[in-house]
Amino acid sequence: MKTEVYDTIVVGGGASGMLAAIFAAEAGCSVLVLEQKDRLCKKIYATGNGKCNFTNRDWKASYFRGNDSSLAEPVLRSFSLFDTLEFFKRIGIYPKERNGYYYPNSEQAASVAESLGREAGRLHVQCLTGIRVKNVIKKKDGNFIAETENGSYTGKSMVLATGGKASPVHGSDGSGYFFAKSFGHTIIPPLPAIVQLKADEKFFKTLSGVRTDGAITLHIGKESYTEEGELLFAAYGLSGIPVMQVSRYASVALAQKKTVTAELDLFRALSVEDLTEEIVRRFRYMKKNTAEEALGGLCNHKLNYVLLQKCNMEPTKPAGMYEKREAAQLAGKLKHFTVKITGTNGFEQAQACTGGVPLTELTESMESKLIPGLYITGELADIDGTCGGYNLQWAWSSGAAAGRKIGGTYASHTTIKNRN
Repeated sequence: MKTEVYDTIVVGGGASGMLAAIFAAEAGCSVLVLEQKDRLCKKIYATGNGKCNFTNRDWKASYFRGNDSSLAEPVLRSFSLFDTLEFFKRIGIYPKERNGYYYPNSEQAASVAESLGREAGRLHVQCLTGIRVKNVIKKKDGNFIAETENGSYTGKSMVLATGGKASPVHGSDGSGYFFAKSFGHTIIPPLPAIVQLKADEKFFKTLSGVRTDGAITLHIGKESYTEEGELLFAAYGLSGIPVMQVSRYASVALAQKKTVTAELDLFRALSVEDLTEEIVRRFRYMKKNTAEEALGGLCNHKLNYVLLQKCNMEPTKPAGMYEKREAAQLAGKLKHFTVKITGTNGFEQAQACTGGVPLTELTESMESKLIPGLYITGELADIDGTCGGYNLQWAWSSGAAAGRKIGGTYASHTTIKNRN
């Protein structure tokens, strides 16, 4: 048993855990971070295709989702976009904005991860990597114990910042749900979010690799969710940012055994009527060419082929044999290409996950209402953001909220160290 009693033990050295550690230490607390991977912030290195989109200028409460997502707003406002930018500038990250998305000017996710590590070091946070926590308990004296294969560690408070289940290769293995549940917390079953959607139609193998500007509308009963942008066809189904934005609704609905349908608009530039006229013009002008050739340049050739087959039209027959009726059918299919969604890819491909500890069981400082001194941050709480830096913003805000509260609670009992 380690004899030192820390003001707080942070289980998980990712985004929210490091913010909690830094803010607690900044107030003068003694802090221990236990990270099971071989380095801190491992998931951050992979974010934004290695560039780390760490927050976004466009802020709406609707970008943060969960069963009680409105309760996230005070947390997010307590450490806002402005606070995030100022914090990272202070620790060395000069922000670069691109269409509202903020990246480090270095365009290297490693810069963000390393700056957090440096700041933790400057504040004398003790960070142990390669340490897997097996169990957590609260003793009768009020202290928390983190049991590991390397011994046990004691803290006056504890932050569970283990992440959810998304991208387990980077450390989010779901252990935090077990820990939170052991303290009596409810766990809303986690599901993949910001993930690709599966569909069974055979033509997806033909379309694999095709990218096109479009829109997806997910239909679930009377509810519908629409996103626009670049759609990507894959052998298993659909990908691309718009698809991943609506994927969490598909995950939840499919888990509830509901029918999920995706309606794709594959030609946003024209209405059905104008698109019909364009196809009619092509069929008449290139009447001796094949129907597939007549559609050349309108859409990707693989998509043209599949569309013709879906409309029971022979791609190799002369375009001149088809009239306005067939053109209208093709236009309708392009504007309303409908597929049944049968599943999602797994946590290995997901960038986030739904579910976790309900915010109704946590205060605005992310402290447990059940266990005083226990804090639950980041993806372990029931909030998932959309693409664009929102999941990281939730990590920063929830971690900062916990760290500040810990600092205010324990710093007065701690000798503040010289950090200069």
